[in-house]
Amino acid sequence: MGHLITVATCSLNQWALDFEGNLQRILESIRIAKKKGAKLRVGPELEVTGYGCYDHFLEGDTYLHSWEVLAEILKSDEAKDMILDIGMPVMHKSVKYNCRVIIAEGRILLIRPKIFLANDGNYRELRFFTPWTAKKVEQYYLPRMITKITNQTLVPFGDCVISTLDTCIGCETCEELFTPASPHINMGLDGVEIFTNSSGSHHELRKLNTRIDLMKAATLKVGGVYLYANQQGCDGDRLYYDGCALIVMNGEVVAQGSQFSLRDVEVVTATVDLEEVRSFRARMTSRGFQAEATAAYQREHVNMSLTHSYIKTDIHIRPTKSKPHFFHIPEEEIALGPACWLWDYLRRSKTSGYFLPLSGGIDSCATATIVASMCRLVVKEASEGNVEVIDDARRLAGGDPKYIPTDPREFANRIFYTCYMGTENSSAETRKRAKDLAHVIGSYHTDLNMDTVVKSIHSLFTLVTGKSPKYKVHGGTDTENLALQNIQARLRMLLSYLFAQLLPWCRSSKGNLLVLGSANVDESLRGYLTKYDCSSADINPIGAVSKSDLKRFIAYAQRQFNMPILGEFLDAVPTAELEPITENYVQSDEVDMGMSYDDLSVYGRLRKIYRCGPYSMFSRLVHEWGDEMSPSEVAVKVKRFFFFYSINRHKLTTITPSYHAEAYSPDDNRFDLRPFLYNATWKWQFDKIDRSTMELERQTSENALNKQID
Repeated sequence: MGHLITVATCSLNQWALDFEGNLQRILESIRIAKKKGAKLRVGPELEVTGYGCYDHFLEGDTYLHSWEVLAEILKSDEAKDMILDIGMPVMHKSVKYNCRVIIAEGRILLIRPKIFLANDGNYRELRFFTPWTAKKVEQYYLPRMITKITNQTLVPFGDCVISTLDTCIGCETCEELFTPASPHINMGLDGVEIFTNSSGSHHELRKLNTRIDLMKAATLKVGGVYLYANQQGCDGDRLYYDGCALIVMNGEVVAQGSQFSLRDVEVVTATVDLEEVRSFRARMTSRGFQAEATAAYQREHVNMSLTHSYIKTDIHIRPTKSKPHFFHIPEEEIALGPACWLWDYLRRSKTSGYFLPLSGGIDSCATATIVASMCRLVVKEASEGNVEVIDDARRLAGGDPKYIPTDPREFANRIFYTCYMGTENSSAETRKRAKDLAHVIGSYHTDLNMDTVVKSIHSLFTLVTGKSPKYKVHGGTDTENLALQNIQARLRMLLSYLFAQLLPWCRSSKGNLLVLGSANVDESLRGYLTKYDCSSADINPIGAVSKSDLKRFIAYAQRQFNMPILGEFLDAVPTAELEPITENYVQSDEVDMGMSYDDLSVYGRLRKIYRCGPYSMFSRLVHEWGDEMSPSEVAVKVKRFFFFYSINRHKLTTITPSYHAEAYSPDDNRFDLRPFLYNATWKWQFDKIDRSTMELERQTSENALNKQID
């Protein structure tokens, strides 16, 4: 006879330091889990505070308020007859830890500190917390506010497991799943049947499969039920936590939540048979030998079981069947992730909408299309009765208590403003594309020529200096040409903020707008942007997305969103339109940069993901590109990239905060930490490349000569 239990995990849209909101979302998730019949509920990492508190984790207030929130949970009716796995920071002996607090029957069973801390990429947990030692257990003196509720003074603090009347539960936290020596191995060998993992894992294109593969592999090897909880949403910075709560059993997914959602609380449940875990483990004799030799964990006992008495007699309750796991393709990820991030940022910032300089090029087109996707998601959630989304939409739409968004274009017209800022260097084609796209999306669109402003700056400079700079096509130098382009670019930034502040007023609306940027990750990496131009904005949804991915996204949106106009953007040659157009010259981005967008993606991945310096990059590419070009041609490309990367790195210190989507993002804030004053000659490195090039080409010539002789 089987042993059926129902378990629950969740994705919560927590917000850093929003203790009141975080508490309500936690309680709601417990209510939903209980309503679905679960007696075990697992929540995200640091769900009480929100994961992205950063240096606020160094403040005593953060720990005080965390205990206050936990006290409210302990007193609540929701906490009764449940085992709750709650994430919060805890200070023990004046040392700060990232912890799970396990609650049952109105008491604290265990405080389990994180053993392996995430400290790479966007993560800096060692800055705030100290890692705990595996299997070490001490006693923790509870705050008096908690003692008054639970009548406890001391509770275990350390790496323990929980024994119920019918099973055994062990905790992992986020990074511990990704490490080579994950705790679930020894816990599984020691008889733990249910593993909980509370995570604060952010979205990155093509990353979700790594998580799912690790959970499937973990339970396929040791057997068991794996519950994965994660944050979902923007909790205050560049990251979007992409949810996807999971329940995996014996190597198979039995329940999977959404990766992208506008819902603040999503609970995933499954009914599993513990006898299947025991049978799965019994199939392998060698597991028994390893289990016998494994040091035991300290067990904390709770006098309750995870099964309900009615399950045994209800023949209609059966285990949840396994299902194929689901992945979004990258184009869908771009359509959904940044759109959800923009919605969270807009509603939580209490601003009135977004303003976008719409150039008629593919980058600003992609940003606008993501806003359109956001409006589609809002309308979809409103149609399904999402009260939080409807309330936020009403505020943004002007406060009408009866308003419900039903048409994405109509909603976009209320909250999305676009503007084409042309000059004498702009083409009729880009102006028309911008206007047509704005009409399809529904944005409130304006169109202007700013030549009078540009000429005023020119005239002022000439008045002061007596010099009149010229474009290169008119005989000017590179210095003059670049300065004249930058005047236009920077004026667009100034006008963007002016219009963002006053356009709502022009429509008799209150509030101001957030300015959106549209520089992609490849241009930022190369430094192909003007410092303090309209790449300088409040936020940028595509700042960590490659040009090639953006093109695929636009092609996807053209079909899925029924926007034929997007095809015109795909066919257009990328151009900044900052220089005069003549019969013999039209400005081109790739010509200006001296490298293609596809090559930039290759350089970016090698530099960041594979940690290549100039010589390592050359050594790799000389083989990968060896059939198409000579070593000297590869050397020229690599040296050109590192020269421009290094002279422009200073621009990344002021780059607009961008949605983190790509593993080779050059974000200078916390993801990609580099100097911004380089010796751009790279003399030692480039000399070694040159010597290697000479030797490789000498050997190639000798080999060719020997073949002729043979």
